[in-house]
Formats: sequence, C-alpha cells, structure tokens
Amino acid sequence: MYDYMLGGKDNFAVDRLALDQLAELVPEAVPLARANRAFLQRAVRYVAAAGVRQFLDLGSGLPTQGSAHEVAPEARVVYVDHDPVVAAHSRALLEGSGRAVFVEADLLDVDEVLHRAGALLDLAEPVGVLLVSILHFIPDTAGPQDAVAALRERLAPGSHLVISHATTRARTEDGERARTPSRGSSSGSSSGSSSGGADRTPSEIRAFFGDLPLEPPGLVQATDWRPDRPKLVGDWSLPSSLMAGVARRPV
Repeated sequence: MYDYMLGGKDNFAVDRLALDQLAELVPEAVPLARANRAFLQRAVRYVAAAGVRQFLDLGSGLPTQGSAHEVAPEARVVYVDHDPVVAAHSRALLEGSGRAVFVEADLLDVDEVLHRAGALLDLAEPVGVLLVSILHFIPDTAGPQDAVAALRERLAPGSHLVISHATTRARTEDGERARTPSRGSSSGSSSGSSSGGADRTPSEIRAFFGDLPLEPPGLVQATDWRPDRPKLVGDWSLPSSLMAGVARRPV
C-alpha cells in the first residue's frame, strides 16, 4: 500500500483497492505518506553529506520509490522488516544491488538486528539509523523506548538517528493516550509485538533521541525539516502532524 501511495508499481490489486478506499475516507493519507518519504530522502542526503556511508533502515517496508540505497547509491544499506511477504519481495527488488540487503527481523530485537546487520555494515563506524514512520505503530507496552535506547547506546560516534513519528494536532502534552490503527502486513509494518499503536506527544517523541543532540532545526513538522524549497503561499497544511528530527552522536 505504501508503495502505491508513493506512485510505485510493486503492489497488488488488493493494495490499490484498499488504498483508494482509504483515500476517500482519509484524504490526507497519501500526502502524509509522500511528505514522510520526502523527509527520509532529505535526511539520508543530509547524513550522507556528513560523511556517513552506511544506513540501517528499521521497519523499512518495501525498499522502493526513493529508498535509502537509491538516494545514497554509494552507501551500504540494510533494510529490516518482520513481514515475510515484504521480505520476499524486497530480496527480489534488491537482487544484484551489491550494496543493499534485506533482513527479516523485528526491530525491537536489537541484538538480533545488529548481529545480522553486521554482516554488511561496520558497526564500529558511523551508521545512519532510520526509524521513519514506524514507532507510532508500536505501543508503549511493547517497549519501543527501551529498544531505541539500547540501539542508541551501541551506535558509534558520528552516527545519526533519524526519526519521524505521527501525532494528532489535537493531542496535548498531558492529554490521554489514544491508539492509532495498525498497518496491515502488506503496508510494511515492522513489529509483530502488537496490533495497536501510540499517539505520542512531541516531548514523548523527542525522548526517543535520549540525550543525543538534535541537528538544526530540531524536532519539527516533517515538511519543515530542511525543506528543499521555501513554502509557498497556499501550500497545503496536513491535518495530521508528522514530527521529524535527526540527532547525531558526538564524536
């Protein structure tokens, strides 16, 4: 479904039908997905410009339509997702690429992910870790905070942590927790720990970065994170918020 939203061709008829129905009910779904992918691309370019030549994309879904290995073709990239259907198609898409591989694993299992990613990546060197539009699908009860903290602690100096996380504009910092619908397997969700999600506040999203300093402009709307062009008068504002930021582990 995500591939279809991005204008790709690696999708099924049932995905297209479901997405067309979803778009009628939630008109911002497709623009939000494209804003998210645009952020990922800008972030990958930014991290690559800082000298990082390897990326770990957690909860990647299908590595298609402007994914990290296309944005930074000189880099080594490991994609991680737990969905076996995504895994099968991803391996076919990446066959022969040489510098990008797919690992079927749960992103919450940090030891397993890093062990298997280490077959391609040198984890003693800086890595760009991508957690893009995935953490809001994982409820607090599954322990994403602990998993991301364990990941942060094992990043080499100079590594970057890239996160985008959906939230609702009406949600206040001390409001009650809400639940978001989970992505189905065809859409590329990563953690099999729960079928629910979490609507977190900006401060809760910021906490995923721990004490890592955020690169300018900090944690902002995804469309405002180092945009390629200034916003024009009349640019459409998304009804839902997608917070995004990039942090760097100091050398």
